[in-house]
Amino acid sequence: MDRNSATGLFLISALLLVYLFFFSPKKTDEKAGGKEPAPTAAAKAPAAPASALTPEAALDSTAGPAQDLHLTNANLDVTLSTRGGRIAAVRLLKYKTFFGKPLDIFDAKSARMDTKFRTVDGKTVRFSDLNFQAVPSQSTDGGSVLTFTAPVGAGSIVQTYTLPANSFELKYDLRLNGLDRTVAQEPLTFSFLDEVRQTEQDLKQNRNHTTINHYLAAGDQGALAEASEKPEEIKAAGPVKWAAHKHDFFVAGLIADQQPFAGGTFNSNVNLADSATIKTLGTTLSIPVAEVEQGRGQYRFYFGPNAFNTLKEVAPEFDRNVYLGWGLFRWVNRFVVLPVFHFLEQFISSYGIIILLLVVLIKLVTWPLTYKTYESQARMKVLKPELDQLKEKYGDDNVKVQQETMKLYQEFGVSPLSGCVPTLLTLPILFAMFQFFPNAIELRQQSFLWAKDLSSYDVFIKLPFYVKWYGDHVSLFTLLMTASTLVMTWQSNQMNTAMQGPMKTYSYLMPIIFLFVLNSFASGLTWYYFVSNVITFAQQAITRGLVDDTKIRAQLDANKIKNKDKKPSGLQGRIAEAMKAAQEREAQAKRKS
Repeated sequence: MDRNSATGLFLISALLLVYLFFFSPKKTDEKAGGKEPAPTAAAKAPAAPASALTPEAALDSTAGPAQDLHLTNANLDVTLSTRGGRIAAVRLLKYKTFFGKPLDIFDAKSARMDTKFRTVDGKTVRFSDLNFQAVPSQSTDGGSVLTFTAPVGAGSIVQTYTLPANSFELKYDLRLNGLDRTVAQEPLTFSFLDEVRQTEQDLKQNRNHTTINHYLAAGDQGALAEASEKPEEIKAAGPVKWAAHKHDFFVAGLIADQQPFAGGTFNSNVNLADSATIKTLGTTLSIPVAEVEQGRGQYRFYFGPNAFNTLKEVAPEFDRNVYLGWGLFRWVNRFVVLPVFHFLEQFISSYGIIILLLVVLIKLVTWPLTYKTYESQARMKVLKPELDQLKEKYGDDNVKVQQETMKLYQEFGVSPLSGCVPTLLTLPILFAMFQFFPNAIELRQQSFLWAKDLSSYDVFIKLPFYVKWYGDHVSLFTLLMTASTLVMTWQSNQMNTAMQGPMKTYSYLMPIIFLFVLNSFASGLTWYYFVSNVITFAQQAITRGLVDDTKIRAQLDANKIKNKDKKPSGLQGRIAEAMKAAQEREAQAKRKS
C-alpha cells in the first residue's frame, strides 16, 4: 500500500467514522437491552372537563359499560372499544417480538386514541366520554365492518371501520350528522399517545429507530430526530396528508383520503429510567369540521410492517418510513440493493446466502474499479526506486522532494490520485449498506449460522459485564470481519514497502476501531463485510496474475519519452506551481534570516 493509497484509505476511514458518528444510534441505557420489557403503565390522557357532558349542553352520552369488539383478517386483529368508538389495540398476527411474544403495535395500556370538538357554547366533547352503539356488517368486497353511533344533542356521531381481507389497512369514515348547529366551526382534534415498548433484541436500536414521520399536502416531508434523547416537537408547516408512528420495523399511520388534515403537531420524549417504555410519541391532527359534516371524512389507518414494497402502495411517499439513507445512498439502496435482494429471495430461503450472493454481484460489478486501484499500486511500486533516489538526493527538504516527486509523476504519466478515485467511487455502496441492513425488515428474525437475527447483532458470547464503547456481548461476525481486515492489511503492507512509520501503524489501527464501532451493528452487515474481505483476497490473487510489473515498467518508460517536453497541466500542473511558489517563499525567508 503506497502513500497515495494510504491517504485515500485515511480519507475513506475518516468519512466513515464521521458518517457513523452522525448517523449511527447514540448511546442509551444498555442495562435494559436483551431483556423482555416489563408491562408499561397506562398511557396518560387529559381528563375531560366536568362540564363537557352536562345536561345544559343538551348532550347525551349513552350509559352502560364499555365493550371490546374485534375486526380480524389474516394480518390484523384490531380491538375497538364502544367507549369512544375508538381503536384500543392492534396485534400483528404474522409477527412475534424478539422474545417470542405476540406483537402488539399498541394496546390499551400503552396507547390511547381520542377525538374531540367544541360546541357553539364553548364546551368540549371528547369521544372517549361517549358510549357508542356498535353494529357489525360486511362490505361489498368481503371485508368486516363495524359502525359505531352515539347520539349527541339533536344529532349523532357515526364512525365506521372497515377491515378488508388480507390487508394491513383499516378504513375509517367519520361523520357528524345533524350537528351543524351544535358543533363550533373549528377543526376537530384527533390525538394519538403512544408509549412504545421494546420488541427487538437491541433496545438502543429499537429506541433510536422509533420516530414520527409526516407528509404535507404540498409534497414536503418532516420527521422528528430519531436518535435524540431530548424532548422533540414539530408543528406542521401546512396541511398534512399523512402521519406515521414508526416503531423500528413496524408502522402505525393515519392517511387522509379526501381533504388533508388542517394541521398537526408531533412530539417525542425519552425517559431513560423507564426500561418498559423506550420512547413516548404523541400526534395531534386537526380534522376540518366541514369534511365530517358533509360526509367527506374518509381516512385510512395503516398497521403493519415497515416494508418498502408494501408501504409504497399505501400513500405518496409513505415508503419514506423505511430509512434507506439520504441522497445518493438512498438511491443506491432503492434502485440497486433492494431490487437485487428481492430478486434473490424468490429463489433462496437463507438470507445469509442471499447476502453472500449480493456481495459476489457487487464485487463483480466493481471489479474494474478494484483492478484500476491495484494497477495504480503496481505503478507506484515500480517507481519506488526513483522515489527513493529523490529522498536521498534532497534529504530533509520536503518541499523540494514533493516538487520533484510531482515532476516525476508527470514524466512517467502517473496520477497520485488514480489509486484513490476508484475506491472513492465505491463509497456510495459502502455507506448504503450501513443503512440497509439495520432497517431491512426482510432480515428481521432471520437466523444464519449462530446469529438469531440478521437485523441485529449476533451474540456468540454473552459477557457478565458491560464494556464501554464495546457492549456486553461478543459478535463473532465482527471478530471475523476484523481479523480478515487485519490479514488483508498485513498482506498489502508486505507487498508494498513504500508505506512506513505512522501511516503503516494507522493501517492496522482502523480495523481495531471498527471492532468496537461495529460490535453492536446488524450481524447481516458484519457478515457482508467479512464475505467481502474473503472475496477481495480472491480478487487480489487473480489481479496479481493479470498485472505484469515488466509490462508496466515498459509502459512508464514509454510515457517518459512521450512526456519529455510536455509541460504539467491540469491538477498536477497547479500542484507543481503551488509547490514551486512555496519553495521560492522558503528560499526568500532563508535569505532574509
